[in-house]
Amino acid sequence: MIHSARFLVSNSAVDHCPKSSFPEYAFIGRSNVGKSSLINAMANNKKLAKTSGTPGKTKLINHFLINDAWCMVDLPGYGYAKISKKERNELKKLINGYFAKRKQLVNTFILIDSRHKPQDIDIDFINTMGAQKHPFSIVFTKIDKLSHGQRQNNISVYKSQLLERGWECIPPLFESSAKTGEGKKEILSYIESINSNL
Repeated sequence: MIHSARFLVSNSAVDHCPKSSFPEYAFIGRSNVGKSSLINAMANNKKLAKTSGTPGKTKLINHFLINDAWCMVDLPGYGYAKISKKERNELKKLINGYFAKRKQLVNTFILIDSRHKPQDIDIDFINTMGAQKHPFSIVFTKIDKLSHGQRQNNISVYKSQLLERGWECIPPLFESSAKTGEGKKEILSYIESINSNL
Protein backbone atom coordinates (compact mmCIF):
# COMPACT_ATOMS: atom_id res chain seq x y z
CA MET A 1 0.00 0.00 0.00
CA ILE A 2 1.31 3.43 -0.90
CA HIS A 3 0.76 6.06 1.79
CA SER A 4 3.05 8.75 0.40
CA ALA A 5 4.66 9.41 -2.96
CA ARG A 6 6.74 12.38 -3.99
CA PHE A 7 8.96 13.36 -6.86
CA LEU A 8 12.64 13.35 -5.93
CA VAL A 9 14.73 14.34 -8.93
CA SER A 10 15.21 14.08 -12.70
CA ASN A 11 18.63 13.35 -14.16
CA SER A 12 20.28 13.13 -17.55
CA ALA A 13 23.32 11.39 -16.03
CA VAL A 14 23.40 8.22 -13.92
CA ASP A 15 26.15 9.60 -11.70
CA HIS A 16 23.77 12.36 -10.56
CA CYS A 17 21.06 9.96 -9.38
CA PRO A 18 20.26 9.97 -5.63
CA LYS A 19 23.00 8.67 -3.35
CA SER A 20 20.46 7.14 -0.96
CA SER A 21 20.30 3.43 -0.19
CA PHE A 22 16.57 3.13 -0.92
CA PRO A 23 15.78 0.07 -3.06
CA GLU A 24 14.75 1.04 -6.58
CA TYR A 25 12.12 -0.42 -8.89
CA ALA A 26 12.60 0.70 -12.48
CA PHE A 27 9.84 0.96 -15.09
CA ILE A 28 10.80 0.76 -18.74
CA GLY A 29 9.22 -0.11 -22.07
CA ARG A 30 8.70 1.10 -25.60
CA SER A 31 7.72 4.73 -26.00
CA ASN A 32 4.08 5.44 -25.19
CA VAL A 33 3.53 2.07 -23.46
CA GLY A 34 2.08 3.82 -20.41
CA LYS A 35 4.95 3.93 -17.90
CA SER A 36 4.08 7.28 -16.35
CA SER A 37 0.36 6.46 -16.28
CA LEU A 38 1.02 3.19 -14.43
CA ILE A 39 3.28 4.92 -11.90
CA ASN A 40 0.59 7.54 -11.30
CA ALA A 41 -2.11 4.88 -10.91
CA MET A 42 -0.04 2.92 -8.41
CA ALA A 43 0.61 6.06 -6.38
CA ASN A 44 -3.00 7.29 -6.65
CA ASN A 45 -1.64 10.58 -7.95
CA LYS A 46 -2.39 11.55 -11.56
CA LYS A 47 0.18 14.35 -11.45
CA LEU A 48 3.14 12.49 -9.91
CA ALA A 49 4.82 11.44 -13.17
CA LYS A 50 4.37 13.61 -16.23
CA THR A 51 2.48 11.82 -18.99
CA SER A 52 2.60 12.61 -22.68
CA GLY A 53 0.94 11.37 -25.83
CA THR A 54 4.18 12.04 -27.68
CA PRO A 55 6.43 8.96 -27.92
CA GLY A 56 9.94 9.50 -26.59
CA LYS A 57 8.99 12.47 -24.40
CA THR A 58 10.59 11.01 -21.27
CA LYS A 59 14.30 11.59 -21.80
CA LEU A 60 15.41 11.70 -18.18
CA ILE A 61 15.71 9.27 -15.28
CA ASN A 62 12.93 10.26 -12.85
CA HIS A 63 13.01 9.14 -9.21
CA PHE A 64 9.92 9.04 -6.97
CA LEU A 65 10.20 8.27 -3.25
CA ILE A 66 7.48 5.93 -2.01
CA ASN A 67 6.50 5.66 1.68
CA ASP A 68 9.90 7.18 2.54
CA ALA A 69 11.25 3.66 2.04
CA TRP A 70 11.77 2.82 -1.65
CA CYS A 71 11.81 4.42 -5.09
CA MET A 72 9.94 4.01 -8.34
CA VAL A 73 12.15 5.02 -11.27
CA ASP A 74 10.64 6.14 -14.57
CA LEU A 75 13.24 5.41 -17.26
CA PRO A 76 13.25 6.75 -20.83
CA GLY A 77 11.43 4.53 -23.29
CA TYR A 78 13.17 2.56 -25.99
CA GLY A 79 12.19 2.17 -29.64
CA TYR A 80 11.55 5.87 -30.26
CA ALA A 81 11.42 6.59 -33.99
CA LYS A 82 10.82 10.34 -33.96
CA ILE A 83 14.16 11.46 -32.51
CA SER A 84 17.58 11.82 -34.10
CA LYS A 85 20.14 9.03 -34.17
CA LYS A 86 22.34 11.07 -31.83
CA GLU A 87 19.53 11.43 -29.28
CA ARG A 88 18.72 7.74 -29.62
CA ASN A 89 22.32 6.78 -28.87
CA GLU A 90 22.46 9.17 -25.90
CA LEU A 91 19.30 7.64 -24.40
CA LYS A 92 20.60 4.12 -24.99
CA LYS A 93 23.81 5.07 -23.19
CA LEU A 94 21.80 6.58 -20.32
CA ILE A 95 19.62 3.47 -19.93
CA ASN A 96 22.56 1.06 -20.17
CA GLY A 97 24.48 3.15 -17.65
CA TYR A 98 21.61 3.00 -15.18
CA PHE A 99 21.47 -0.80 -15.31
CA ALA A 100 25.24 -1.11 -15.08
CA LYS A 101 25.83 1.29 -12.20
CA ARG A 102 22.76 1.44 -9.93
CA LYS A 103 23.44 -0.90 -7.03
CA GLN A 104 20.12 0.20 -5.51
CA LEU A 105 18.14 -1.40 -8.35
CA VAL A 106 16.40 -4.56 -7.13
CA ASN A 107 13.83 -5.17 -9.89
CA THR A 108 12.84 -3.82 -13.28
CA PHE A 109 9.29 -3.88 -14.61
CA ILE A 110 9.36 -4.19 -18.39
CA LEU A 111 6.09 -2.78 -19.72
CA ILE A 112 4.54 -4.22 -22.86
CA ASP A 113 1.40 -3.01 -24.64
CA SER A 114 -0.98 -5.97 -24.41
CA ARG A 115 -2.75 -4.98 -27.64
CA HIS A 116 0.17 -5.82 -29.91
CA LYS A 117 1.85 -8.96 -31.13
CA PRO A 118 5.38 -9.61 -29.79
CA GLN A 119 7.79 -6.97 -31.01
CA ASP A 120 11.43 -7.86 -31.66
CA ILE A 121 12.60 -4.82 -29.73
CA ASP A 122 10.76 -6.00 -26.59
CA ILE A 123 11.96 -9.60 -26.91
CA ASP A 124 15.54 -8.41 -27.50
CA PHE A 125 15.41 -6.16 -24.43
CA ILE A 126 14.04 -9.01 -22.30
CA ASN A 127 16.81 -11.30 -23.55
CA THR A 128 19.44 -8.66 -22.79
CA MET A 129 18.14 -8.26 -19.24
CA GLY A 130 18.29 -12.01 -18.79
CA ALA A 131 21.79 -12.29 -20.23
CA GLN A 132 23.01 -9.55 -17.88
CA LYS A 133 21.26 -11.24 -14.96
CA HIS A 134 19.16 -8.21 -14.01
CA PRO A 135 16.04 -9.26 -12.02
CA PHE A 136 12.92 -8.24 -13.92
CA SER A 137 9.19 -8.77 -14.33
CA ILE A 138 6.90 -8.18 -17.28
CA VAL A 139 3.82 -5.95 -17.06
CA PHE A 140 1.22 -6.08 -19.83
CA THR A 141 -0.40 -2.64 -19.99
CA LYS A 142 -3.70 -1.28 -21.34
CA ILE A 143 -5.54 -4.56 -20.77
CA ASP A 144 -8.83 -2.66 -20.39
CA LYS A 145 -8.77 -2.20 -24.16
CA LEU A 146 -9.01 -5.95 -24.80
CA SER A 147 -11.53 -8.67 -24.09
CA HIS A 148 -10.43 -11.30 -21.59
CA GLY A 149 -9.97 -13.80 -24.42
CA GLN A 150 -7.85 -11.44 -26.52
CA ARG A 151 -5.75 -10.59 -23.49
CA GLN A 152 -5.01 -14.21 -22.63
CA ASN A 153 -4.28 -15.07 -26.26
CA ASN A 154 -1.77 -12.24 -26.67
CA ILE A 155 -0.01 -13.11 -23.41
CA SER A 156 0.15 -16.77 -24.41
CA VAL A 157 1.84 -15.77 -27.67
CA TYR A 158 4.45 -13.82 -25.69
CA LYS A 159 5.09 -16.78 -23.41
CA SER A 160 5.57 -19.03 -26.43
CA GLN A 161 8.01 -16.57 -27.98
CA LEU A 162 10.12 -16.50 -24.81
CA LEU A 163 10.18 -20.28 -24.55
CA GLU A 164 11.18 -20.51 -28.21
CA ARG A 165 14.04 -18.09 -27.51
CA GLY A 166 15.47 -20.45 -24.91
CA TRP A 167 13.87 -19.30 -21.66
CA GLU A 168 13.48 -22.29 -19.34
CA CYS A 169 10.96 -20.51 -17.14
CA ILE A 170 8.83 -17.42 -17.66
CA PRO A 171 9.62 -14.36 -15.50
CA PRO A 172 6.84 -12.99 -13.26
CA LEU A 173 3.97 -11.58 -15.33
CA PHE A 174 1.42 -8.92 -14.41
CA GLU A 175 -1.61 -7.57 -16.25
CA SER A 176 -2.40 -3.91 -15.65
CA SER A 177 -4.64 -1.04 -16.57
CA ALA A 178 -3.86 2.49 -15.46
CA LYS A 179 -7.47 3.36 -16.30
CA THR A 180 -9.20 0.74 -14.12
CA GLY A 181 -6.43 0.13 -11.59
CA GLU A 182 -6.32 -3.57 -12.38
CA GLY A 183 -2.98 -5.14 -11.52
CA LYS A 184 -1.93 -2.38 -9.15
CA LYS A 185 -2.49 -4.44 -6.01
CA GLU A 186 -0.56 -7.42 -7.40
CA ILE A 187 2.43 -5.31 -8.46
CA LEU A 188 2.59 -3.53 -5.10
CA SER A 189 2.33 -6.84 -3.23
CA TYR A 190 5.22 -8.15 -5.31
CA ILE A 191 7.31 -5.08 -4.45
CA GLU A 192 6.48 -5.45 -0.76
CA SER A 193 7.49 -9.11 -0.82
CA ILE A 194 10.88 -8.19 -2.30
CA ASN A 195 11.37 -5.34 0.19
CA SER A 196 10.62 -7.65 3.12
CA ASN A 197 13.48 -9.93 2.06
CA LEU A 198 16.11 -7.24 1.55
